[in-house]
Amino acid sequence: MKFTNFAFACSVAVVSLLAISQAFAANITIGRAGEQVSIDPQFSRGGNNSMTSSHMFERLIAPDNKLQLQPELAESWMNTDPLTWEFKLRKGVKFHDGSDFTASDVVFSLERIKNIPNSPAPFTGAIGAIDTVEAVDSHTIRIKTKAPTPNFLEQICFVFIVSEKAATGATTQDFNSGKAAIGTGPYKFKEWVPGDRLVMTANTEYWGVKPKFETVNVKFISNAAARVAALLSGAVDLIDQVPSADLPRISEGGEYRVDSVTSPRMIFVAMDSDRDNSPFITDATGKPVDKNPLKDPRVRLAMSKMINRDLIVERVLGGSGTPAGQMVPEGIGGYNPDLPPTQPNLEEAKQLLTEAGYRNGFGLTVHSSNDRVPGDADVAQALGQMFARGGLKVNGVVTRPYNVYADEAGKREYSVFTFTFGTTTPSSATGLLNWIGTYNKEAGSGAFNRARYSNPKFDEALKAAMSEFDEQKRFQMLADAAKIAFDDVAVIPLYWQKIHWASKNGLSYDASMLEETTAMNVEITQ
Repeated sequence: MKFTNFAFACSVAVVSLLAISQAFAANITIGRAGEQVSIDPQFSRGGNNSMTSSHMFERLIAPDNKLQLQPELAESWMNTDPLTWEFKLRKGVKFHDGSDFTASDVVFSLERIKNIPNSPAPFTGAIGAIDTVEAVDSHTIRIKTKAPTPNFLEQICFVFIVSEKAATGATTQDFNSGKAAIGTGPYKFKEWVPGDRLVMTANTEYWGVKPKFETVNVKFISNAAARVAALLSGAVDLIDQVPSADLPRISEGGEYRVDSVTSPRMIFVAMDSDRDNSPFITDATGKPVDKNPLKDPRVRLAMSKMINRDLIVERVLGGSGTPAGQMVPEGIGGYNPDLPPTQPNLEEAKQLLTEAGYRNGFGLTVHSSNDRVPGDADVAQALGQMFARGGLKVNGVVTRPYNVYADEAGKREYSVFTFTFGTTTPSSATGLLNWIGTYNKEAGSGAFNRARYSNPKFDEALKAAMSEFDEQKRFQMLADAAKIAFDDVAVIPLYWQKIHWASKNGLSYDASMLEETTAMNVEITQ
């Protein structure tokens, strides 16, 4: 990828959190389930990182609450020909240290993305389409893509911009300490105590809607019961990922408010279908094997047929979910009505295993996070039981805190593991490219494909879809590509989650499909 002078930035356009009636409330305390793995906004595209970064850093354009892209640091843009995009940048924007936001900061930021080591969810897919970038003037950017890329805006809007002055030569620790954490967002970094809290203060010179809080305290409380207790005791003002079982208790009496949204986040099972020797696969007696059964699509389909999604949603999640059979729910571009959730059928599952040569099953370990989404650890336990009833030997169910889990999954330390992908764009293209596309660091595909699934037929169909400028045709082509991948059981979709926030009386939360818990998204109701 070739870069010349370039600038852009965009940040999730979500609007404000708790306050009173003056310019600032003294502070707001948020109880958040998941913690970021780094303050560096380019280190990981994971949801926990994104919701932290969006307070302090910004991007070119941003999705609104219905996932439609809106101007942020770019005031306008146009597609001048199939390969060329031109952006007009907002003037008068300053970084937290008072320096001007310029094209050189963006050039630096995009170059830096390629060289960030050990990222558990890299941003390479967001810049993979770029061939050249040129600063026409200090506030006009011209980007040429390697090939026609109709959904380019959906890709580039993920990229956070850092300060070249502050981040040159900076390490991850320099961001985590605050030294390099200089952005253009509504809040400034003050302190991060890993495992405990993140503290931010208002950027009084912010170019956009002024922040409502002088101080934002984010308390990381991974245990759901402890998070609810913190709200009810008054230790925090707002919590996220409220367990469905606690909703009646929180709602009764009128002292607290619950705000909810049905999310396009798909929770799924990923399977190592790439390696001959997978670390947690054994034979039916628990002994190591030299042939990985997960490479066989019949085995993957058998595992899918062992899962009762309705039971998981109703019994484990208390109704806070919708069974899924593909990447996105109805209403998002690329949805395919011919991909319903797979129905459980143990007889068919065992027949498929027999056809694949595993009449007596094989052994596996299920890995999962335990604080990424409500019920993730419980879902993992349920999956273990369902796989066991389907004739597999479940050697264990292991759950880990997400900030550790994501790193280990990125290093391919698991064989069968649950994960999530939240669509934050108007179509399925980004999710399909990053989670199911063949891993290719240089091309920017498969950035999240931790299981290294690969299907050339799917890759070609997706490539054709992403080259189509007619939106309706592109959406149909994305739906067709999705059918190729999900018929091959690239991953096993489980459900799309319904998520809940709870806050003390007098506050409400703008529960958008972005799912992020931010200080910008709280409203004062009295």
